Amino acid sequence: MSKLVAIILAAGKGTRMRSKYPKVLHKVGGKPMLQHVIDAASAAGADKKVVIVGHEAELVEAMVGNQGTIALQAEQLGTGHAVMQTADALKDFHGTALILCGDTPLLDGEELKKFCEAHQESGAAATVLTAIMDDPFGYGRIVRDANGNVQGIVEQKDATEEQKAIKEINTGIYCMECPQMFDVLATLTNDNAQGEYYLTDVLQKLNEAGAKVGGISTDDSDMVMGINSRKQLSVA
Repeated sequence: MSKLVAIILAAGKGTRMRSKYPKVLHKVGGKPMLQHVIDAASAAGADKKVVIVGHEAELVEAMVGNQGTIALQAEQLGTGHAVMQTADALKDFHGTALILCGDTPLLDGEELKKFCEAHQESGAAATVLTAIMDDPFGYGRIVRDANGNVQGIVEQKDATEEQKAIKEINTGIYCMECPQMFDVLATLTNDNAQGEYYLTDVLQKLNEAGAKVGGISTDDSDMVMGINSRKQLSVA
């Protein structure tokens, strides 16, 4: 496999957790959620990990220790903005960035490795890991063209009735080629209802530039379960 780094988003506050403690440090099976994600990234073949911290940054940084490089997102201005904060740490990197969320503790390293290899073999500029959900409510839907390429991702609140019927969802896990990813990130705007810079907009911009954007579906939808509440934590 070609060169691979992992970018792990771990800056969020996780307000629905109703805890003063950073969400990604809550434990599943005796280990912080973020540790599970770091371990999965290593198993996938990522030699370097860049962990984006923000809320209670010192606590998260202490947990990461020497397992990765820290990038600070001082203001939480969206997922695209978060990944922009890794530009200095990866300024000389040419290869694939595997983008993961720090609150997905059930990730499987072997599945992620297969995803990365499939992305690299496809020649795509970016690939999103998708899953099929019987009840896709709340998730961004994957919109594909007639050739099966991913045209974009539509969030629940922005989806038409037809798009809401789509059962293929965005897991929030991506492979993107660097330095092209940073070139596109630099062009993002926050002209949306949330006033945030969305990582999903990178896919749309790559499409508009004529680059290939792929989508690979995992059979293991449990693996990509994100934890936002105490209830979901207990399920995990």
